[in-house]
Amino acid sequence: MIVVYDIWKFWFDRIFGIDRLSLSDKGKGNMSERARPKSQRIYDSLCEVIPGGVNSPVRACRDVHQLPLVADYAMQDVIVDCDGCAYIDFCGSWGALIHGHANPHILQAVHKRMLKGTSYGVTTPIEDELAREIIRHVPSIEKIRFVSSGTEATMSAVRLARGATQRDYIVKFVGNYHGHADGFLVQAGSGVAQFIATASSQGIPPESVKFTLNLPYNDVEGVRALLSNSQYSKNIAAVILEPIAGNMGVVPASKDFIQMLRDETKKIGALLIFDEVITGFRVGLGGAQEYYGVKPDLTCLGKIIGGGFPAAAFGGRRDIMDQLAPLGPVYQAGTLSGNPVAMEAGLQSVRMASKPGFYKALQQKADMIVQPVNEMIKQKNIDACFQQVGSMFTLFLGKRHVANMADAKGTDQELFTRFFKHMFDHGIYIPPSQYEAWFVSSAHTTPHLEKTRDAILAFLSTISNDS
Repeated sequence: MIVVYDIWKFWFDRIFGIDRLSLSDKGKGNMSERARPKSQRIYDSLCEVIPGGVNSPVRACRDVHQLPLVADYAMQDVIVDCDGCAYIDFCGSWGALIHGHANPHILQAVHKRMLKGTSYGVTTPIEDELAREIIRHVPSIEKIRFVSSGTEATMSAVRLARGATQRDYIVKFVGNYHGHADGFLVQAGSGVAQFIATASSQGIPPESVKFTLNLPYNDVEGVRALLSNSQYSKNIAAVILEPIAGNMGVVPASKDFIQMLRDETKKIGALLIFDEVITGFRVGLGGAQEYYGVKPDLTCLGKIIGGGFPAAAFGGRRDIMDQLAPLGPVYQAGTLSGNPVAMEAGLQSVRMASKPGFYKALQQKADMIVQPVNEMIKQKNIDACFQQVGSMFTLFLGKRHVANMADAKGTDQELFTRFFKHMFDHGIYIPPSQYEAWFVSSAHTTPHLEKTRDAILAFLSTISNDS
């Protein structure tokens, strides 16, 4: 009981500290330009021992040309840096924190679990509980295997697809990000006639990507032509995609595109893999597949099913999943796979999301920002668009609609840099890239949503005459 009391006292102090910080930031000038000496000192030290000072490249804020946010702590919808500056957070650990930072219910459950030990390397009952909770909500998943990251999930799903079909080729789409396994880090020409992939990173031998076909996203007829091409169709193991892309900004696939993929993969005996690392339990309990009304053969999950801890999974049809060792010939393993602390956090996260009205309330929070901004864009004829699915959205600047990566690359990066700094100056943290999704959590408050809305409208009012 003493430990639980200490946890609550810790956060009680910080709740009120955040409130004071939010109020005291007003009128102090531009935070993007203001010296953040402690953050700068820590970042400089990090750069001496970690490449670029970060453990994932986008965190470096290179696209927006400023010192990265160096976090000290966070609570609900606010993150506080090491210099005591508070920001309303729309990154939310890249979508994982659907219940906000340091949710007390998840923290309490995790603390109780940690008192039993943090890792065993053997099977635990909590794995069964989370597995059944996921299977109950995602009808296409009959069996599931837990891993520790989205990259592991997609990499393992592709290996399983190749093993189950005894085929080599994988089809992916330009602008869809499936982690950093060698076979996914590819690029291609702009047309379907030039779809043979080449590596987009040093350190990847050509042999590692020669069986990856990279096609334009949302191109119904072009992709259908490839899938029906006899040169490839008999050797395509799987098609993998983000059904609602979140790594070129929020770009949903068209329903015709999704249905075509389902129909054509069935025709040629290939598997359809949905990468729902972002969208799983984000756009609804059943994920994007519920949104589109289509069942994939395999699904990759992450982020929300870890409740803020490193956890991911892949699952699907029973006959396919039973090809995994120890039942079948496809090998996959991981020391921390099914880690009990992560499983506990994920279980609580999913159960909280399954409460009646949860997603409706989340959508309403997102709409408080998106709808007024889209109204202004339309009224003032601004070259911009706010693309949204549920509680994930992206404001694209310089384009009125984005359907694929070519469109996304046509956005105005210089304008986005100005926009990012404007939001940062107002105590609002958005992902530091035009090509990323923003996320609303259940912890976002009405005053903070209104403040964010007003900051966006104020910025757009300064560019409307230039559009």
